[in-house]
Amino acid sequence: MSRVSTVYLLTCAAIGVAGGVLLWPAGWASSALFVVVPFASVALAGLWLLPATVALRLLERPLAGILVGVISGLVVFPFLGAAVWWAFFAEVPFLLALYRSWRTWQYYAGAAVVGVLYPVLAAETFDLWSMGPGLIAGFFALTLASCLAGVALGILVADRLGRAGVARLARRRPKPAPADA
Repeated sequence: MSRVSTVYLLTCAAIGVAGGVLLWPAGWASSALFVVVPFASVALAGLWLLPATVALRLLERPLAGILVGVISGLVVFPFLGAAVWWAFFAEVPFLLALYRSWRTWQYYAGAAVVGVLYPVLAAETFDLWSMGPGLIAGFFALTLASCLAGVALGILVADRLGRAGVARLARRRPKPAPADA
């Protein structure tokens, strides 16, 4: 990312604010579900990947997902940490490729990693290990399915926005092919 343009920042801001507007009710609904039916609250986990996925797919620029995660987190301030945490996992597959590869499977790889990691890290909160094996497997499956669905929706939204010409100026510019000597 040689230069950060105003168009790029404004595009990230728009995606972040839209994501925050989506995450505001999702965050509170998830919190309410956690109190009543903790198991069901993870069904909304994939929505946290949506803003970063849209940004990364639409812009294909380093740290776009993290920037959008911070902006959407500021909109849903009580959930700022969650927004950035989930955005990090959307960003990781591209970071590991040093931002040289932008393949569709990478989006799903990030979702799969966080879909498996989140239940492990949140096991104590959900008292996961006291559940039977079937419920534990269901918990992991629900989290993973939610994350994969959130990424699929993010890809769909970003592709449609891209076809409509949104963020054309903010998108990364491919490097010119080297001239034959």
